[in-house]
Amino acid sequence: MTADLLIRNGRPFGGPVKDLLIRDGRFVAADCPRPVAEIDATGHVALPGLVEAHTHLDKTLVGMDWFENRVGPTRNDRILADRNAKRELGINARRQSARQILQTLAHGVLSIRSHVDVDTEIGIANVEGVLETREAMRDLVDVQIVAFPQSGMLPREGTLELMDAALKAGADVVGGIDPATIERDPVRHLDAIFALADRHGKPVDIHLHEPGDLGAYCLELIVERTRALSLQGQVMVSHAYCLGTLDASRQNALIGQLAAERIAVMTVGSPSAPALPLRLMRQCGLTVASGSDGIQGTWEPFGNGDMLERAKYLAQRNGMTNDVDLEESARICTFGGAEGIGLGGYGLSEGCFGDLVLVPARTLAEAVALTPHRRTVIRRGRVVVNGGELAGDLPAIE
Repeated sequence: MTADLLIRNGRPFGGPVKDLLIRDGRFVAADCPRPVAEIDATGHVALPGLVEAHTHLDKTLVGMDWFENRVGPTRNDRILADRNAKRELGINARRQSARQILQTLAHGVLSIRSHVDVDTEIGIANVEGVLETREAMRDLVDVQIVAFPQSGMLPREGTLELMDAALKAGADVVGGIDPATIERDPVRHLDAIFALADRHGKPVDIHLHEPGDLGAYCLELIVERTRALSLQGQVMVSHAYCLGTLDASRQNALIGQLAAERIAVMTVGSPSAPALPLRLMRQCGLTVASGSDGIQGTWEPFGNGDMLERAKYLAQRNGMTNDVDLEESARICTFGGAEGIGLGGYGLSEGCFGDLVLVPARTLAEAVALTPHRRTVIRRGRVVVNGGELAGDLPAIE
């Protein structure tokens, strides 16, 4: 059991200065009758743990030799190159997932949803590797594992059975991939993954890169299945690029349907993809989360996993410059992510888990715009990052 920890003079979510007390791993009323350890936050912004709602822990090349990227421009080119890299580069899912987790922990990421490949070449080995990492690092970070048929499920016979095996082994979420352009049969693909979710009692998270009307059609099918199986609040659509390209009438109607069924949307805010209408989505009550996607991998060499920096990217991609919009982008990477991936006990209120990031800034907008890096990160009342440096005993990576 960790000792009580009193954080003095913090600014919860950039608000007025107040003290925060963590006892037995949770926030409690800050009226402490007995001596406790103290940290003076000196007026810095206090955030709940940052939420990485979409990444690929098993694919990262963090800490490995530089990968010379000669991959073609299409999604299928990248999928093939990624599959080859698993063999040729010796990407060990256990080792690499640990490396990425420690890198992002230093930025204040305390909750992660990772899509982990399941296919007929690797079976469920990557899921098993990330499961090992999750167990080794459970005192530092929460990890959700999505069983993800990256190479396609219907076209590769045996993948559906492997998805079932991955869920039995401990994967938390049923993943899906472009039902039309990769699976070539949206109805069959969505029927299959929603049936898995229903059978195992698991949530669903679907990569949807499909453009325009094709993407809108797939979203309608997702809405229908969510409603039919009463999975409200348990479905996420990742990327959903089509929402940024539809005419206003259809865009409004689809966003309304998603909000009504409590289907969350995850957006990376990629500069090379359509920008989603974040203001409209907020106004309609749609839960919006964000993530880094692949970090320093074979698909693209970018990323460091800093979700506060991701909030800045979202704001820039959507032309958001005023303080209210910058604050909203921070909410997407904290409370939005927590709601989207179904975290319990999240926040800075009494009773919530004692997870906290102190950012050296005076306002939330400043924290997003400048993304200061010398952060202090507290996990269940224990300091795990001090001034941007990992603290204490950490699990071995190799």
